[in-house]
Amino acid sequence: MKIHFIAIGGSAMHNLAIALSKKGNQVTGSDDEIFEPSKTRLTDAGILAPETGWFPDKITGEIDAVILGMHARKNNPELLRAQELGLKIYSYPEYFYEQTRNKKRVVIGGSHGKTTITSMIMHVLKYNGILFDWLVGARIDGFDTMVKLDADSKIAVIEGDEYLSSPIDMRPKFLLYKPHIALISGIAWDHMNVFPTFENYLDQFIAFVKSIEKGGTLVYCNEDENIRKITGRAEESVRKIPYNTHPYAIRNNQTYLVTESEEIPLKIFGKHNLQNLEGAMKICRELGLSDKKIYDAIESFPGASRRLQVLEKSDNSIVFFDFAHSPSKLKATIDAVKEQFPNKKLVAIIELHTFSSLNQDFLPQYKGTMNKADTALVFFSPETVKHKKLKQLNPEQIRKAFDPARIEVFSSTSALVDRLDELSSENTNFLFMSSGNFAGLEIKELAGRIIKNSVK
Repeated sequence: MKIHFIAIGGSAMHNLAIALSKKGNQVTGSDDEIFEPSKTRLTDAGILAPETGWFPDKITGEIDAVILGMHARKNNPELLRAQELGLKIYSYPEYFYEQTRNKKRVVIGGSHGKTTITSMIMHVLKYNGILFDWLVGARIDGFDTMVKLDADSKIAVIEGDEYLSSPIDMRPKFLLYKPHIALISGIAWDHMNVFPTFENYLDQFIAFVKSIEKGGTLVYCNEDENIRKITGRAEESVRKIPYNTHPYAIRNNQTYLVTESEEIPLKIFGKHNLQNLEGAMKICRELGLSDKKIYDAIESFPGASRRLQVLEKSDNSIVFFDFAHSPSKLKATIDAVKEQFPNKKLVAIIELHTFSSLNQDFLPQYKGTMNKADTALVFFSPETVKHKKLKQLNPEQIRKAFDPARIEVFSSTSALVDRLDELSSENTNFLFMSSGNFAGLEIKELAGRIIKNSVK
């Protein structure tokens, strides 16, 4: 088939383009800006356009399918030309569904833990030699791509994002996959720019539950009150399987999975990750794997990308980076580090970067989330606020929202770095958290400096 991608440079978009090219399709694409690693990966796959920009003249009736990314706008000239010609236009989740229509689809949804649970399932399946398709929102150790499609596979494992599908398809992505097995890890209000109230956000998960195929299975975290409220909205034929946090123990800064017969040392830690693991195990059992095969595999699971990633370490200090940005993720990540290292101080640094986190009306959701940090630093960039066309914030608003007695707020990277230089790193861990890049701050370089100071 001839398939054209509009806004091919996106993370999921370019991975899907590569996967379809590997299947033998003739893939082309365009974008007005393409960054790394997308640029190099598209070049290596032989499908990078010779120049950036939009070229409606290249949209012809010979194209079998157009896949539209969220980066494009409704008035994109290539999109308008495709509509004029009556071409079939898909969002990437819609097209992924078409590619996996005849497979058993496993869709992982929830406000947090999606990538981790999806990558745990992928790790276990690969360890046990099971062929499967996948779509995941981050690069996973041991997997070259974020998207894989194989003509011989019978299973598709999908990270189901609740964000919108495309500029002309305002449905959440996870509503397009029609799972045979669905999982919901937790529901905590996010994406305020799209879902202005919690009730509106919750409605999307109700619709997700209703989208499960008849006779399918819903696996859900029983510790989440919001999920328990909506499980009854699934079709009567849908089987419901609750899960809780898997039993675990911590000794000498090492987490062990506690089973009936043994304790298994893990490379991951934190109650939220043990909760994620139990959900992943339920899914793997539904796919026919025994507990022994699951436990044998999970011992070597390295964790998901940008989740409690160790940047630098010494005997006295560890510097972590985590993707955490929403209130529930922020609290869970801080709590995890303090539980794993109870005898070390913790300096927690969060960048407010998303639309929700920089919105004055959403900020109160962060109250108390950093209480377990010994030092709590909050950074935001006024330029990012301006770019998102939000009302400008001031430090006092942020302090009041979090906890005025404990929070230090910074709006410039130089002031933040100066404060970090003042702090003692002896017997102290540092935890950077953001879905952005701290306004271009070289976190890896800063982590090296922190560790260097800790060994003086």
